Amino acid sequence: MDDLVQPLVHKLIKKHHTNCPFQLSAALGIQVRYADLGKTTKGLYFRKLKRRFIVIHAHLPNEWQRFVCAHELGHDMLHKGISRFFLEEHSYFCPGKLERQANRFAVNLLTVDITPLPDESMQEYYRRAGIPQEMLYFFDT
Repeated sequence: MDDLVQPLVHKLIKKHHTNCPFQLSAALGIQVRYADLGKTTKGLYFRKLKRRFIVIHAHLPNEWQRFVCAHELGHDMLHKGISRFFLEEHSYFCPGKLERQANRFAVNLLTVDITPLPDESMQEYYRRAGIPQEMLYFFDT
């Protein structure tokens, strides 16, 4: 599945002419909502009565809201029929396979038009791309 992420991201961007997860969600008919999801949940994706929803924790910084939207969009694209919660765990070191795939999708989507500069660290690259620094644990390019 991981080797399908990059071609899927490129196909999605080519079709909709954007890599903005909010614009892509709208184009795909996915409703994005905001709610207080408590202390551990950043976002979730679910389907109900043939309608698709992404719910993002309303109190997250903009950088995280953007990433969570991209992550949950990844669940929609990669994990049809499976509702998954994007949870902030006590440790960032052991996410499940589906969460890793959704993280990879999000990072690919958000960095598609940003090339690492010579001698740029991944931390600097992620900062420039607007990706939360915590994602360095999940994804290595």
